[in-house]
Amino acid sequence: MEGDVHSLDQLLIGKKAIVVNLAAEGAERRRLLDLGLIQGTLVEALHKSPAGDPIAYFIMGAVIALRNCDAEKVLVSSLM
Repeated sequence: MEGDVHSLDQLLIGKKAIVVNLAAEGAERRRLLDLGLIQGTLVEALHKSPAGDPIAYFIMGAVIALRNCDAEKVLVSSLM
């Protein structure tokens, strides 16, 4: 089952979600797409840095760190 739609930066550590949409445009959108953040992709929040930004996510077999300002532009639906 899927939960409410929210931004990726709100995903709790250890939780998984499915990418629903991107709220970015232009080169920023292209970069997020190149990282594998396409509709239907499973994402898991792994670790927060000591300062809380960036956060490491498991995306399509790779661990990728995203700053909160980028992660807030990725809309996801949490898995229950």
